[in-house]
Amino acid sequence: MPGTQTRLAEFVPYRMAITSGAVSQAIANEYRMQFGLKISEWRVMAVLGDAGPLTQRDLVRATQMDKVAVNRACKVLEDRNLLQRSPNVADGRSHHLELTAEGRAIHAQIWPQALEIYEEIFSALTPRETEKLRALLDKLLGAVRRFEARAK
Repeated sequence: MPGTQTRLAEFVPYRMAITSGAVSQAIANEYRMQFGLKISEWRVMAVLGDAGPLTQRDLVRATQMDKVAVNRACKVLEDRNLLQRSPNVADGRSHHLELTAEGRAIHAQIWPQALEIYEEIFSALTPRETEKLRALLDKLLGAVRRFEARAK
């Protein structure tokens, strides 16, 4: 069909994924060397550090990671005493997951480093461009959520 072929490098979802991966990797290199954390483990820690206790299902949605990857990351963090589980009184089938004191201490060390790297990378954009990018990303995420709801 004419007009249906495109180069992958011009496909916006691909470019978004590559750019997001590159930014994540730049930040990950720092905390991997210093704290031995993988991207998935830090992502779980970052969400829990920001949101507080969540269920694993909440973490899957918040991180947009596969439930197996979230489960694996949580297990590693729990084995390292960075995360703890507590019963979910609202749903006996799940647990609340939260950072331990040690997990919060590591989060407090990594977060400023992650912000510093973010600020360096995003200095390529003006503040106005950064705000516009945030608005565009929010708009796209809303469209994805509507698509997902319709597809169910």
